[in-house]
Amino acid sequence: MFETVLVANRGEIAVRVMRACEDLGIETVAVYSEADKHAGHVRYADEAYRVGPARAAESYLDQEAIVDAALEAGADAIHPGYGFLAENAEFAERVEATDGVTWVGPSSDAMEQLGEKTGARRVMDGADVPIVPGTTDPVADAETVREFGDKHGYPIAVKAEGGGGGRGMKVVTEESEVDEQLEAAKREGEAYFGNDSVYLERYLADPKHIEVQVIADEHGNVRHLGERDCSLQRRHQKVIEEGPSPSLDPEMQAEIREAARRGVEAADYVNAGTVEFLVSGDEFYFLEVNTRIQVEHTVTEALTGVDIVKWQLRVAAGEELDFAQDDVELEGHAMEFRINAENAADDFAPATGGRLEVYDPPGGIGVRVDDALRQGDDLVTDYDSMVAKLVVHGSDREECIARSQRALAEYDVEGIVTIVPFHRLMLEDETFVAGEHTTTYLDEAFDETRLYDAQERWGSTASESEDGEETREREFTVEVNGKRFEVNLEEHGDAPAIPDLDVDTDTSASAPGPAGPDDGDDSETVVEGGGETVEAEMQGTILSVDVEEGDVVEPGDVLVVLEAMKMENDVVASHGGTVSQVAVEEGDSVDMGDVLVVVE
Repeated sequence: MFETVLVANRGEIAVRVMRACEDLGIETVAVYSEADKHAGHVRYADEAYRVGPARAAESYLDQEAIVDAALEAGADAIHPGYGFLAENAEFAERVEATDGVTWVGPSSDAMEQLGEKTGARRVMDGADVPIVPGTTDPVADAETVREFGDKHGYPIAVKAEGGGGGRGMKVVTEESEVDEQLEAAKREGEAYFGNDSVYLERYLADPKHIEVQVIADEHGNVRHLGERDCSLQRRHQKVIEEGPSPSLDPEMQAEIREAARRGVEAADYVNAGTVEFLVSGDEFYFLEVNTRIQVEHTVTEALTGVDIVKWQLRVAAGEELDFAQDDVELEGHAMEFRINAENAADDFAPATGGRLEVYDPPGGIGVRVDDALRQGDDLVTDYDSMVAKLVVHGSDREECIARSQRALAEYDVEGIVTIVPFHRLMLEDETFVAGEHTTTYLDEAFDETRLYDAQERWGSTASESEDGEETREREFTVEVNGKRFEVNLEEHGDAPAIPDLDVDTDTSASAPGPAGPDDGDDSETVVEGGGETVEAEMQGTILSVDVEEGDVVEPGDVLVVLEAMKMENDVVASHGGTVSQVAVEEGDSVDMGDVLVVVE
């Protein structure tokens, strides 16, 4: 077994992996960005290394910095968690090529084969797993999309090869949308996955979303751990997951589970993964393979008692699965609630800041909370909005719902807004309670006005920002018993006098571990002239800039496209005029209130 594992992630999943490591007697190493220097996963780890500034592209996505941190810490394995580099075959290959460091996950070859959606479709088709009618080769032009529409009809899903979770997918409802949606899918694919290749599928308008957890070892053993129902989604993003599915009959349940196991076996896959399906009527179709641990793996753990993360580590260390397929039994019913820092009554807008003035999670039999934040922590808004995951298990679905209502009522959070009110409302929703919801229910049939009452009844509010207290940070290199350490000193309020210490000051150093590059630019955008500024309404990343200085725009014209919370948002002109200044470029990260464009 490994001695030290570096977890190449942050937040609750990093802590989750570290806990599994601790159970196995493995020491842990955290990596963190400048924004996360006080984060929970940093506190939990045995060691922590800064890998760059807040921007993910320069920290959590910096492959070289993460591998360097592993080598510096003497780690003999890297676990990627989910998100960031977890499904990046190039990163997996880099780790595999690093002497003395093991990749905890499927091989880079398997990730390449199944991570690319067209390749996965070919593998599953060869294993006699039903696939949605679509293309098995990348689509190069709009004419191919039109030909597909003529043959299979509309709507059509245009999907980025490296996409997932709705990111990189666009739906073409009629022929006139082909060019626009094809270009949008390619743009998202290039921006987020470095690959603008796309493929086509017949879009199933009102399906159930079912996924099967699998795990395989290098000795040829492949096991499924049952299915989860992830049909409750908002804009293709899962909100509540549960298992087993309340809508599958036993025959289809058995067929889907075995299809997932058979498909993974055909791909010579090793380690944990998830095979996703869409169910329409009495038919099911392969959707994709997630070559990593998933957010909702906790549901399966509650049902089976199998610690999936510990088995990831064991399999990566060469161990053989010690249970047969017949040993896997799903007991009772489980649900996972994503506790996101979002205001459901405000179109699920992510929180822009705040401090956890009160944080008191629920407990009791059948209740599990995976988190990393603690009371008094500031909310970091540079990444996703998930604060925690609440997992509830009961003897059946009825008890699970009742226990979930109790747990959510106990969940006391003050200082930031969360979607706890939304979850409590859903547990009173007739369609959800009956298990009749589909992936389109929230977007197309749910009465969102009910969210206002839920927020008023059960919601928390954001804390006020600290008033005028200045924070300074000083950096020193100190030597203790012959070993050098980089130390950060934060000063709040008036700066105290610094005593005359015999230290080697080095402003290029930072927190313990290898220092990454610093963006070093905290200055505000200078607005020239007297035009009207168009500002970012939320934190996100600029996908495209659609205007240049001197362009004449009309009200409603798209100025830039901003991605936030895995959704594209068109930033449009509120009035006509001439663009006098463009303050951002494609790929820039922006915060709420940042100037994007000036129109005169």
